[in-house]
Formats: sequence, C-alpha cells, structure tokens
Amino acid sequence: MTTNLTSDRVALITGGSGGIGRVAAEKLAATGDAVALLFSGNQQRADEAVAAISQVGGRATTIRADIADETQMAAAFDQVEQEFGGIDVVVNTAGIMLLSPVAQLDLADLDRMHRTNIRGTFVVSQLAARRLRSGGALINFSTSVTRLQTPGYAAYAASKAAVEAVTLILARELQGRDITVNTVAPGPTATPLFLEGKPQELIERIAGMNPMGRLGTAEDIAEAVAFLAGPAGRWTNGQTLFVNGGVA
Repeated sequence: MTTNLTSDRVALITGGSGGIGRVAAEKLAATGDAVALLFSGNQQRADEAVAAISQVGGRATTIRADIADETQMAAAFDQVEQEFGGIDVVVNTAGIMLLSPVAQLDLADLDRMHRTNIRGTFVVSQLAARRLRSGGALINFSTSVTRLQTPGYAAYAASKAAVEAVTLILARELQGRDITVNTVAPGPTATPLFLEGKPQELIERIAGMNPMGRLGTAEDIAEAVAFLAGPAGRWTNGQTLFVNGGVA
C-alpha cells in the first residue's frame, strides 16, 4: 500500500474489517482519506485493519454496528462526523450470501439476506443521502450473479437485484446535490464470502470459466471502488459497474 496522503476526504466503509471492504479501506486511506471501518462482529480483525492503515500514516477508526438497524447506523454516522468533521464517501460492502435451490430454501435464510442485503443497504443509502457532503459518493454492492442465472443463487441474486434498483433510483433522486450513487457488481472473487464451503475442484472450475482464467481478487474490486470514490469517477453516476474479468 502506498502512502501518497493527498486527500482530506472522509470515507465510511461497511464490512470494512475484512475482504473487499478492508482492501477498499486501505486503498482509500492510501490516497489520504480518513476511513471509518464499520463491522458487526470481529473486533480483533477490525483493530488489525486499523493498525495496518495507521502503520503507513493513514487515519482510521472502527465502529461496531448492525447496518440494518437505523438507530445504530445513525449513531455510526454521528460518530464519524464528530471524529472527522463530515462524510464524503460511503462504501457499503456488508452483505451475506446463503445458497440453496429455490425448492429447498429455508425461508429464514431468505429473511436474513433480505434484512442485511436489502434493508441494510436501504438504511445505509438513506443515511448517506441525508449526510454526504457535496461532491460525495455512495457505492453499494451487488453481484454479477444477477446476470449469470447460476442455480442455487436465486435468493441471493434477488436481494442484490434490489440493491441495484435502490441505487439507480437514488442517483436520480439526488439531482442537484453533486453526489454520485453507483453499484459495484463483482464476479467470483477470492474472499471468504465466496470461498467458504466450496471444494477446491469447484473453485478451480469457476475460475476456469472466466476469460481471464482466474478468480477476481479483493484488490481488483477495490480499484473500481477507488475510481468511483475519486475525482476520475465524478461523471459515472447511476450505474451498475460489473467488475468480473468478462465472466458476464
């Protein structure tokens, strides 16, 4: 990670303690953004992420909150504003993936995904719409599975298709605010969310389906986040950006 600390912007990253969220936080911190890493469970992992950013001269803090709880999230936004003076970028990577064919799906799993992936995205997006400063950016997360029609992914893909709908409409609702709203839709990416529970043979087969011959990495996705969060991405608004090496 570089230490080109040239920005005075502030970013809030949900799911920021691991996977794509952590790498995105490191990427934004490397350009000088102060970053608040929001997490729901593992305090040690969150502290390690903050330590890694601090060691190269970045500014970072952690906040524990449930993204689907509007009271906790409002308090999280308050904390970031009090500590850093405002919020310019919100990166909403937090989400869960529970897989099953439609006929066998436990509806409790459907409800869990709806709560985190849809309600959580809506809560974060609503607060971002109210709190982001002019020139800000909201970046939500979908998945390329919404276009791949992969068996077993129906409920997860449905929850992420809702994220795309909310994002695209919100971009238009914020007309005149100078705030961009976009969605990043990764393909299969080598993170714990994707790898957990999959046999190596399946992972290799999925990687082989990509024209680039590999899975994506968290770094690949973080590059797209940095683009949308930075000055180069100001004319990209109301879009779903598929970052998947050409798999869909």
